[in-house]
Amino acid sequence: MLVDLVIRNATIVSSEAMFVGSIAIRDGVIVAIGLDETMPDSMESLDARGRYVLPGAIDAHVHFREPGFSHKETWESGTASAAMGGVTTVFEMPNTRPPTRDLETLNLKLKAASSAYVDFGIYGLLGEDNLDQLENLIEGGVAAFKCFMGNTFANLPSPPTGAILEGFEIIAKHGYRIALHAENASIMARRQLALQACGRCDPLAHLAARPPVVAVEAVSRAAILAEWTGARIHILHVSSGDELRPIREAKQRGVDITAETCPHYLLLDEKAYTEKGSLVRVNPPVREKVHQDQLWVGVQDRTIDMIATDHAPHSKEEKHNDDIWGADCGFTGVETQMPLMLTQVAKGRLSLMDYVRMTSTAPARAFGLFPRKGALLPGSDADIVVIDMDREGAVDEAVLQSLGPSTPFHQYPIKGVPVHTLVRGRFVMKDRKLVTAARGHGLNVRRVQQMPTPAPRNLEHTTAAITGKDRA
Repeated sequence: MLVDLVIRNATIVSSEAMFVGSIAIRDGVIVAIGLDETMPDSMESLDARGRYVLPGAIDAHVHFREPGFSHKETWESGTASAAMGGVTTVFEMPNTRPPTRDLETLNLKLKAASSAYVDFGIYGLLGEDNLDQLENLIEGGVAAFKCFMGNTFANLPSPPTGAILEGFEIIAKHGYRIALHAENASIMARRQLALQACGRCDPLAHLAARPPVVAVEAVSRAAILAEWTGARIHILHVSSGDELRPIREAKQRGVDITAETCPHYLLLDEKAYTEKGSLVRVNPPVREKVHQDQLWVGVQDRTIDMIATDHAPHSKEEKHNDDIWGADCGFTGVETQMPLMLTQVAKGRLSLMDYVRMTSTAPARAFGLFPRKGALLPGSDADIVVIDMDREGAVDEAVLQSLGPSTPFHQYPIKGVPVHTLVRGRFVMKDRKLVTAARGHGLNVRRVQQMPTPAPRNLEHTTAAITGKDRA
């Protein structure tokens, strides 16, 4: 058998093992893994001796801004950032303009995504005014749903709890996971108004407006609704140690709940507001050092399942403001996550196998992609990143692909970088250079996604049963 490519003599890393071997790829799929002398003949060969081969990262939380805010980011620039960052699949959020709330807006998003370098899933919006569109969005090709329980960029209204419950009921029938921006909108709005009324506009006012209780309440409420309906949920950007308790308790009760945190919550603390000013403004906020320490415990005991980025770029003018309320929330992340976290591997804070589990295997399992993605197995898509753990440097926003490259990690020292990225066997980044010919190579993950379809619990109490109306 002649194959397209053999990656030779690498240290191959999965979530469960690490060994020296080679990988053969044909037609975008891994066809063999083993000793180099057992590999078939190939048209191309890559010697990865001294380097590590990982399944490509799956970033389950990015904002590429297109359509509607293309000056901040486009699908082309955002997925170029992903390729350079060793990320082979992204899940993109619905708070664009227009938001991804129905088939028409989904098709706009899919058209924009045609320029993608890497594979992608698209989140559909779960809002109060589009409950009748949720099943159409599933039919149209969304990979998951997003519910904004708290306010964030684009100011999408937070649905009342009754609408969230009904949305959970509808989506639970189809097995798709619902990602939640879990903050209590009412508490935050009152806190911000009170702070503004007394003249607080300093960077730390943003932290004061969003105390951990806003997340604890929202996580707890979402877990109860998921337990009642049988919905699968994912808690986005866990920022506080206090959230770990309701997540642990929900898992113990059998709720299908997963959780992510982001590098900025693991690596930054309240000092960043003094050092970085409005640049560090993000929702939820970067918190005090005690929360950072507790989040690392959550990583180590597996309460936190994944590391994502909440990649949310803005222009420099939009990020820098003496009035914290006037600075847009969020910053770039999809290109910097891997070197930042590999640096933590180099420091011994987690192993490479832990890193693979949290950035690849766990998101693939949670979103119905495993083992086609998130694995290095015969039959898996050849989504591969080759990393050099000895390469050192620093994050430099001047070389990032994002249109909004401002980052609080500028000049942060790093050790360990991706040097090659392959999506379905094709190089999208090679020798630290973007392969521009791979623009448009990315495909919707719905082509391989397989979500289980459990029956909702408490069928006699669903909105459809009570009203006699079935939205199916």
